[in-house]
Amino acid sequence: MGAGPADEEHTVATESGGSPLVRAVDGRETFRLAVVVGALGVVFGDIGTSPIYTIQTVFNPKDPHPVPISTNNVYGVVSLIFWSLMIIVTVTYVLLVMRVDNHGEGGIMALITLLRRLGGVRGRRVTAVLAGLGVFGAALFFGDSVITPAISVLSAVEGLKVVQPGLEELIVPITAVIIVGLFSVQRRGTAAVGRLFGPVMFVWFVSIGACGVAGIVGHPEILRALSPTYALNFMFGHFGIAFFALTAVVLAVTGAEAMYADMGHFGRPAITRGWLLLVLPACVLSYLGQGALLLGDQGAVGSPFFLLAPGWARLPMVLLATAATVIASQAVITGAYSVASQAARLGYLPRLRVVHTSESRIGQIYVPWINWVLMVSVLTLVFAFRSSAALAYAFGMAVTATITITTLLFCYVARTKWGTPLWLVVIGGGCLLVVDLLFLAANLTKLVHGAWLPLLIGLTAFTVMTTWQRGRAIVTRARERAEGSLREFVDQLHDCRRPLARVPGTAVFLNRGKQTAPLAMRANVEHNRVLHEHVVILSIDTLPVPRVPDTERTEVDALGYVEDGIVLVTVYFGYMETPNISDALRLLDPADTEGPIAIEDASYFLSKIELTMGTAPTMAQWRKRLFIATSYITGDAAEYFRLPGERTVIMGSRIDV
Repeated sequence: MGAGPADEEHTVATESGGSPLVRAVDGRETFRLAVVVGALGVVFGDIGTSPIYTIQTVFNPKDPHPVPISTNNVYGVVSLIFWSLMIIVTVTYVLLVMRVDNHGEGGIMALITLLRRLGGVRGRRVTAVLAGLGVFGAALFFGDSVITPAISVLSAVEGLKVVQPGLEELIVPITAVIIVGLFSVQRRGTAAVGRLFGPVMFVWFVSIGACGVAGIVGHPEILRALSPTYALNFMFGHFGIAFFALTAVVLAVTGAEAMYADMGHFGRPAITRGWLLLVLPACVLSYLGQGALLLGDQGAVGSPFFLLAPGWARLPMVLLATAATVIASQAVITGAYSVASQAARLGYLPRLRVVHTSESRIGQIYVPWINWVLMVSVLTLVFAFRSSAALAYAFGMAVTATITITTLLFCYVARTKWGTPLWLVVIGGGCLLVVDLLFLAANLTKLVHGAWLPLLIGLTAFTVMTTWQRGRAIVTRARERAEGSLREFVDQLHDCRRPLARVPGTAVFLNRGKQTAPLAMRANVEHNRVLHEHVVILSIDTLPVPRVPDTERTEVDALGYVEDGIVLVTVYFGYMETPNISDALRLLDPADTEGPIAIEDASYFLSKIELTMGTAPTMAQWRKRLFIATSYITGDAAEYFRLPGERTVIMGSRIDV
């Protein structure tokens, strides 16, 4: 039997998932060096390892639209990379977009949540369209989450060819082993991973910055590329070349959306400081150094990053790069956890098992199902493409589309939520969107060369998410009709014209809310005409705090009748707690529950929905099949709430989709 989308036996108290506890009331967060170091190991790995392959890819002679290597083109490309980092990452994301959070959570799903709230104020049609775009952007992020680990680790391990060409056959197997190890440690939590990876990334950024400085010293004239005139002259003077160069230049900004999605893990201040004080300077120095190397030796275009290091340091740099690219995958992996968790809360995905790994920050989570699906997908790409050059054609499409959608949603939120003057939104947002759209248009030229892959992944995820949302709404309406009002149902139980037989014992009916009657209880009454002497209708709320004290654990409602043995009990848990229903019920005062509850002998009743294909034209037949198939990944409620298996009764109901 499939677990339906509306058979959740608990609710989350806040749509957003709550605010980080380390935040002060006024929204400011205490700066701690440890947090920044942790962010280095989780947030910046993706964008921080882009120097390995960006310039190499720009001048790749096997590219369908190759950029000829020349002095002017080197200046133009390096200048384009620098100003792309400044405009897209620093201005758009760090200074603007990351100011928009949903109780501490970042990412495109946070923007969608805000849009849904604004829908009651402004035109619902506009917000619905923008929310749809946002969901598509989130789906594309899943595509990026699959490609980034594959291309990042492959590009680093390929450095073995520079050191020893005979090791080329080992590149794919070594990459696969590294990826399996990476996904295997995720269950330890973001904070633990950050503590492990943070110092490594600190050494990485210092090292690439130092190599960059060495290259610049050899050809200091490369510093001219910091002037925007070189980027503009390259774009407008050689548009036919520069336009196609954007398909590779975009690799320098991959990871910007992951920074935003990971904001719930470490907070905006730590990410901002880490970017401005270390990551940005190190990356810029590396790009300038590689440009300087090419000015002196155009033959180094095959691997400018590794050749920038002195001969004695190349093998250590390969090893460090391998470690750094493993960490690079961490940014999109944790971002995928955040996006999936928020999507489930918003009703775009089934209820997934989410493991909270920190008591100080609600955003630090691990989602096992997403983790293993990503691992299998990444390994598939590694064995299918077998080189970073082949994957480079697919890389960038999802990134540019997601960045463009994020910028558009931000402009709308800035106008409607903050009241930003329209002229400023049009001019400022318009300039940012022009840059984003240029990158997007350039990457569309790679569709037949591999850019179709992230689009296919994104469209698949988008179809699943929108189908689940639509099907969930259909099933929820049907379930609410079947359940009916809880208070009206209790009133009917007191109708003396149809008396019920009361049997000894306690029955606990888990309910997904406080307004409707549990289906299991209604079925027991209507079909068996029997009810236990003591009935507890149990609703569970998860609060945005790590733990709830026992004194605030429960709340009891007599539902308008005293001494009838029927009560509604709401149990509160913190997000770090594993719900234990029996222990919570032991805290109840018999005076509040109309008598003592026999916990050791109580029977627990769960409502289970079996979804079947209906004839009503609610959705296309293929979407109904997809919705029913997706419902099977819903987490098991009995196991989650630690209910005693020998005293748990699951009563099913059938709902046609």
